[in-house]
Amino acid sequence: MSKKKSRRHKSNSPYNDLPLDIAIGIVGILLLSFIYSFSKKTTHSGVPVDVTFSNLQEPRILAKEVYQNNPIQNIKIEVLNGCGIKGVAAKTSEYLRLNHRIDVIKSDNADRYDYPNTLIIGRNEDLEKIKLVSKSFGISVDNKNIVKHEPNESLGIDVTVILGKDITSYSNIFDSATHQN
Repeated sequence: MSKKKSRRHKSNSPYNDLPLDIAIGIVGILLLSFIYSFSKKTTHSGVPVDVTFSNLQEPRILAKEVYQNNPIQNIKIEVLNGCGIKGVAAKTSEYLRLNHRIDVIKSDNADRYDYPNTLIIGRNEDLEKIKLVSKSFGISVDNKNIVKHEPNESLGIDVTVILGKDITSYSNIFDSATHQN
């Protein structure tokens, strides 16, 4: 006896794929509504912005004029922290830049933190630069314990300032350095 293979006959009814067709139609409508909604949100008229310009009676000051009125001193110095107080070299550098217009090109830690006195060391033959830096600290150039002359042109700076443990005695610098944020 041979087994007959059972075949299922497909009916050619137009309603067999109806649920699938309905699902595809609903997804299509949702997709079109998302596209429409997105296009409405991306293309809008925007918010109007009113721009007003102030009427200045005097002309603006150019940077060149500001510099000519208050020039930066032609002194290149380095400030080194030799006392161990965190951030004092950076704050002293900021004080020298703002209050005395001195070009501080390096602010770093010294080779050690046990300097008892602040030192101002001239690194070239121009003594006027040493005088100006010592004046900003309120120190006399004749004070040989603090103001030294040790030329070293290879450093590329004019003056080295090493902040010692006595930095607190320079009230104008220390107060300014501790009050800056």
